[in-house]
Amino acid sequence: MTKQSIATKKLIPGMKLANSVYNNADQLILPKGSRITEESITRLQFYEIDRVLIESLVPIEPSDEDIFRTTYSERVKASEEFINFKKQFDNTIEITKSTLDEVAAGNSSPELIEQIFSSATSLINTSENNLELLDMLHSMRDSDDVTYTHSLNVSIISAIIGRWLHLSEEDLNTLTIAALFHDIGKLLIPPEILQKTSKLTAEEYELLKTHPYKGYQLLKGFGMDEKIALAAMQHHERCDGSGYPGRLTKNNINSFAKIIAIADVYDAMTAARAYRGPLCTFEVLSTFEKEGYRCYDASYLVPFMHNIVNSYINNTVRLNNGEKGSIIMINKTALSRPIVHCEGQIYHDLLHEKNLKIVAIL
Repeated sequence: MTKQSIATKKLIPGMKLANSVYNNADQLILPKGSRITEESITRLQFYEIDRVLIESLVPIEPSDEDIFRTTYSERVKASEEFINFKKQFDNTIEITKSTLDEVAAGNSSPELIEQIFSSATSLINTSENNLELLDMLHSMRDSDDVTYTHSLNVSIISAIIGRWLHLSEEDLNTLTIAALFHDIGKLLIPPEILQKTSKLTAEEYELLKTHPYKGYQLLKGFGMDEKIALAAMQHHERCDGSGYPGRLTKNNINSFAKIIAIADVYDAMTAARAYRGPLCTFEVLSTFEKEGYRCYDASYLVPFMHNIVNSYINNTVRLNNGEKGSIIMINKTALSRPIVHCEGQIYHDLLHEKNLKIVAIL
């Protein structure tokens, strides 16, 4: 079969890799011939691999556990809080789009920045419950993310992380704005590259990777806070030096850029795909535990993960063996693998029962 370039977000389990996949530091992510699984899709998104070459386009039919994953989201969508959130979210997206377009076109003013900040902040403040806010955001994934929607999502997630880190009001406000503008450099990349469905050439990929610096130059030109401009330039940097554009290491990366980097990847991994709803939070956390500590600042990543899992204590979940149960205790050394109490006085300690994992929050 002829090789075909497929966007990572459109991969379906059962497809077969035609080429080995490496990250920016030339570390092997997946070997040639690998069958695509949900875990491998998550891993590719974690490393921001946008496209891969596929040899086989025969997918595996969605399993029952994939179907059940949408249950929690459906329940959220039925709430009055979500209905109100969605209306405000849609309005904020329009403001975000118009503002980012104006700034990318070279037009900026304090009034314009205040408009997008006030709209985003009002949306974020619709709930003081951070988990509820994340749940509602996860339930907004009915269409492919574009630059504008992704920018707003990352701003909301970054603000939630900022709350958990107990940032000052001034820093929280700056972080919110920085996240809104973190990807503005993409609007300065030719649209034919951003929208290209086939594999990018080496030259096109290098041009795409200039978007952080283009964003930095644009924002600096408007005299914005240095932290906002640096967040745009450094949100693809990684603590182990595997990121771009400068291959900076931990101590040389701006703190806001480190927070936005986590929010950026979390948003990508929790986005819906054609064959199922958003990935279960515990699967995302598992990937962060396996892959994340060398890439992200643990002083930001650990509080983020701790706050999420602790919010799910006593929640009903489904395991991959079909059993339902309640999370009764978090394993501090493996946050994605708590102790689950199931029917018949059965207790599963996922830290030791490696064959089991949480696949859905019910």
